Amino acid sequence: MQRLYDFLRRHPTGVDSFWAVLLFGISALVTTEESDRNALAAVGIAAVLCLVVALRRRAPVKMLLLATAAGVAQLVTDTPQQLADFAMLVIIYTVASGTVRWASRFALVGGLLAPLIANLRWSSPDQGVNQHIIGTVFMTVPFVLAWVLGDSMRTRRAYWAQLEERAGRLEKEREQQARMAVTAERARIARELHDVVAHNVSVMVVQADGAAYVLDASPEQAKQALETISGTGRQALAEMRRLLGVLRTEEGGEGGEYVPQPDVEQIGDLVEEVRGAGLPVDFQVEGAPRPLPSGVELTAYRIVQEALTNTRKHGGPDAGASVRLTFFDDGLGLLVEDDGRGAQHELYESGGADGMGHGLIGMRERVGMVGGTLDAGPRPGGGFRISVLLPIKPGGR
Repeated sequence: MQRLYDFLRRHPTGVDSFWAVLLFGISALVTTEESDRNALAAVGIAAVLCLVVALRRRAPVKMLLLATAAGVAQLVTDTPQQLADFAMLVIIYTVASGTVRWASRFALVGGLLAPLIANLRWSSPDQGVNQHIIGTVFMTVPFVLAWVLGDSMRTRRAYWAQLEERAGRLEKEREQQARMAVTAERARIARELHDVVAHNVSVMVVQADGAAYVLDASPEQAKQALETISGTGRQALAEMRRLLGVLRTEEGGEGGEYVPQPDVEQIGDLVEEVRGAGLPVDFQVEGAPRPLPSGVELTAYRIVQEALTNTRKHGGPDAGASVRLTFFDDGLGLLVEDDGRGAQHELYESGGADGMGHGLIGMRERVGMVGGTLDAGPRPGGGFRISVLLPIKPGGR
């Protein structure tokens, strides 16, 4: 049965043609009782009306005009009402369910006038005025119902089409938001990789230069520098493995355990590492340390890492820096200053020490992601100053 239903849905004109042939056969049998002249006209008009039923879906507007012409011919030839006139109800329903609004209104007006004209044309002398009115009303009801059903079908189709269009639009929006989320996550990972590589490789280069310089004169210092290089390299590899592991998880669905993201507590280790690389750093913590949202802690760590890396690279041989963390009730304050004489502020403003756009631009992006504020610029008398306030949002953990 399902195959039969599918076949009928795929061939609507064939179904309409079957009903048209059936209607024509019944109408032809009924009209044979009329006179020869009326019977011939009735059969011709019935054939036209049955053609209207057969082609109503393929050319509804043309079939509406053809049905109107058949009705006029029925009046002119004085052919009484017959079973084939049922085709007028069918075409009114079809046109009302379509999208051609003028044709729908034309069908409604024709459906209201046809019963009145027919009642006047073939009225019986024995009928009174009330009987004429009642007969006209009863004949008008089927035409009105046909038009109302067709118009409601048009409204339902438009409603379902709107729902499908909205569902398709929402699906596209979800796909677009998913792509934007993936892009944002990859940009975040790229910033993370930049911070890891820029900081750790910088420390390794400085330690390698120092080891080469004191290798002959002080083997112990050279050994200590090499150990620092080894430890820094392992730390860089661990962080890069974590970040690349996230990419593998997103692309291939493979899980894994990775080292945790840096937090505020590791800033002290970062400062000690920078001191070991030869940059004097004064580190102070004010207020009572307490757990912070992971995004705030990672942002604070990366900003300190970026600032000290640029100070070490471009602050000059005698540069020094200071880092101060201040824990407030509603946030974390961060102040990083240096007294370098290089053009560090220009490097920051132009996009970072590596020229790849990860200086102040990257810092502002990180701070903006957690709803914080950043103030950066040259210090009076030389050097550079970065002041950051990172708020703690309710429920941010």
